[in-house]
Amino acid sequence: MRDPGLDRHEWETEWQALESELEDAPAETLPELCDLVERMLVARGFPINDEVADDGMEPDLRVEYRSAREVALRLERGDDVDPGDIGDAIGNLRDIYAQLIDRPDN
Repeated sequence: MRDPGLDRHEWETEWQALESELEDAPAETLPELCDLVERMLVARGFPINDEVADDGMEPDLRVEYRSAREVALRLERGDDVDPGDIGDAIGNLRDIYAQLIDRPDN
């Protein structure tokens, strides 16, 4: 069985590294930030890829995550993305991270 504190330490370390990269390259860093938050959601028991079980996910988390993921996907495709959308996506991910980091394991 994995120590829950280990996940938290790894997430905090990765988050800090990505936060510093966001300053210089927000568009390039956003997909990695999304990946981290997705791993955190899955580890905390949120069904992000199951439309049926999705009802168990808190509505705000679902909307914020999906919105941020969509912006990240557009960036990865090479689409033009408004800097304001990138900023909103980063803000959403910061909110989700703050909610998840102290949440106990399910």
